[in-house]
Amino acid sequence: MAAEAPSVPAAPSALTTRAPQVPAERLVAEMVPPPRFATVSFDNYITDPGQPSQAEAVEALRGFAGRLGGGADAKGGRRRHWFRREARPAVDGGPRGIYLDGGYGVGKTHLLASLLHTTPAAPELKAFGTFVELTNLVGALGFQQTVKTLSGHRLLCIDEFELDDPGDTVLVSTLLGKLVEAGVALAATSNTLPGKLGEGRFAAADFLREIQGLSAHFRALRIDGQDYRHRGLPAAPPPYADEIVIQAAHRTPGASLDDFPALLDHLSRVHPSRYGAMCDGVQAVCLTGVTPVPDQSTALRLVVLADRLYDREVPVLASGVPFDRLFSEEMLSGGYRKKYFRAISRLTALARDAKGLAEASYSR
Repeated sequence: MAAEAPSVPAAPSALTTRAPQVPAERLVAEMVPPPRFATVSFDNYITDPGQPSQAEAVEALRGFAGRLGGGADAKGGRRRHWFRREARPAVDGGPRGIYLDGGYGVGKTHLLASLLHTTPAAPELKAFGTFVELTNLVGALGFQQTVKTLSGHRLLCIDEFELDDPGDTVLVSTLLGKLVEAGVALAATSNTLPGKLGEGRFAAADFLREIQGLSAHFRALRIDGQDYRHRGLPAAPPPYADEIVIQAAHRTPGASLDDFPALLDHLSRVHPSRYGAMCDGVQAVCLTGVTPVPDQSTALRLVVLADRLYDREVPVLASGVPFDRLFSEEMLSGGYRKKYFRAISRLTALARDAKGLAEASYSR
C-alpha cells in the first residue's frame, strides 16, 4: 500500500487582494477589547515593584469599576432609553472619567480592558474601541446616530486617544460631552512620548486641555514603567532574506505574502476602518522588500494596519529594512510621532513573535 503523501499548506494569500466591505453594524458589534486583551484582568496585570504607580493605578481602577455597579441597567435588566431628560451621575462619589497617562508598553490597554471586564454591567452596556475606531464609527453612522447608539451604555473605553489631529479631537470631545450628559462613564488612554517621560504630567495636560469642557470629569492616573514588550527580552530579530520570508509564507497555514510597496499602495484604496476585516483569518503576515514609508499619509495608514495586526496577535516576518527605520527622523519629531513610536514598538513585538517561522524555514 502506497504511503500517504504529506499534506502541503495552501499557497499563501495576499492582503493586496482583500478589500472587504464592513457594514456599520459590525463596527458597533466589534467595540470590544481585541483578542489579545479578551481575557485580561487586574489580577493578571504584572506590576513592576519598582514602579509603585502601577499598583496604585490598579487599585484606583478597581474602585472606579465598583462605583459603576448597581441598578437594573448595570445588571442587564431594563435598558435605558436613548435619551433622558435628566442624566444621572455616571459614577457615584467620584469622577465620571478616568485617564491613564503613561509611556508605551506600561500596560494601559491591559488595564483599560480589565476595567471594562470588571465593571458590573451587561456586555451590551459597555463599549471599547480605539480613538481611530471611534472616529470611523462617527464617519459610518453619522454624529447623531453615534450619540444615539452609545448613549445607552454604562461605560465607554477609548484606547490611544489621539492628541495630534485637532479636527478629530474636537469631534470626539463633542461626542464625549453628549455621552457624559447621557450618564455614560468614560475611560481613556494616551501615550507620553519616550522623551517626555521626565516632564511630569505632559500627556495628561495635553489630554485635559484638548477635551476642555470634559476635563473636570476626568481623573488622571500616571503609570510609570518600561515598555513591557521589550522588558528583559532580546532585541527583535533583524530582517530576513526574501527567500526565507517566501519559504515561511508557503510553509505556514493561513499566512499572507505581500510585496511591501504594493501593500502600501493597496492600503491607500481601502478605508482604515476596514483594515481589521482585511486581516480576518490571517495567521501570519510575510512581507518582502520593506522600505521606509514615502510620505505621512502612507505612514498613518501603516500605523492603523500595525494596530490591527497587534490586536489580533498576528506575527510579522519581513525582509528589507528594520522596523525602526520605517519612519524618517522628520516624521519621528513631527506631530504624529506618538503614533509612529507606538507602531515601531508593536511591529517589533510582532517581528519577535515571527522568529519561529523563520527558524522553521532554516531547518528544512
